Amino acid sequence: MSSLMTNSNAMVALQTLSSINKDMGMTQNRISTGYRVADASDNAAYWSIATTMRSDNKALSAVKDALGLGAATVDIAFTSMNSAVKVVRDMKAKLIAASQGSVPKAQIQDDLTEMQNQLKTIAASATFNGENWLQQQVGTANPIKSTVGSFSRDAAGNPKVEMIAIDTKNITLIDTAGGGAGILDAALTFAGGGITGTNVLDFNISAMGGTADDDTALSNLQTAVDTQLKAMTKAASQLGSFKKRVDMQKEFVGQLTDAVDRGIGQLVDADMNAESTRLKALQTQQQLGIQALNIANQGAQNILSLFR
Repeated sequence: MSSLMTNSNAMVALQTLSSINKDMGMTQNRISTGYRVADASDNAAYWSIATTMRSDNKALSAVKDALGLGAATVDIAFTSMNSAVKVVRDMKAKLIAASQGSVPKAQIQDDLTEMQNQLKTIAASATFNGENWLQQQVGTANPIKSTVGSFSRDAAGNPKVEMIAIDTKNITLIDTAGGGAGILDAALTFAGGGITGTNVLDFNISAMGGTADDDTALSNLQTAVDTQLKAMTKAASQLGSFKKRVDMQKEFVGQLTDAVDRGIGQLVDADMNAESTRLKALQTQQQLGIQALNIANQGAQNILSLFR
């Protein structure tokens, strides 16, 4: 039945065109923003998950920065410890050379004094961001140093921050509290003969002669320095292991951040290839819908022609 009052075909065509226009608006928005889920109205569950994951990724970014700071701190300590080990190794060689009776002990001591001063300089310079692990107050300051290691959530969704810690008590070279708890300022047993001083940093062999007591004292000093060298080597190894741990964690956090970004993308990113193809299809449907509406409206004009 043809009717002037009710154009059913035009209504259907208009509804179809309206639906197409709505889909086009959605597709164009996805293309312009790059997101399939831009806000909670698009998909509340995915939007909520993505929002939480973005928040966690910012926390991971902060962890990565903290690890970078920790890595720099431990690298300063590690580099300084290695330099100190080389100096003490050279010091040991000088003491062995001093065993030859004809070698002037005062001249050797000149070299040893410079090495002792260099060890003090190395320990004092091993500072980064106000922290010095090689020269500190052992016994009065907390020797446990830590850096943020990771950020995670437990089964209940509560955030959790984990720390990476190292006990610097056994890697301290100089105890500024005066307790002699550092490797270099620890009291050693080598007194006797012409040797004076109490530790690696202040011994002096200038007054040595050629007596048996001098030879015994020098031998004891060589043994004492070698013992401290072993302690420093062990400390360097400990710092090296901690440095590797921090570097590994920093690399892992970087990879984890990338993985979280990919996970967020899987949830909310728009597939631009699919959306562009869909847009072209919708544009074609829109053109056909406009034509269908024109045809439906043309029906009313046909009815009027019957009365002419």
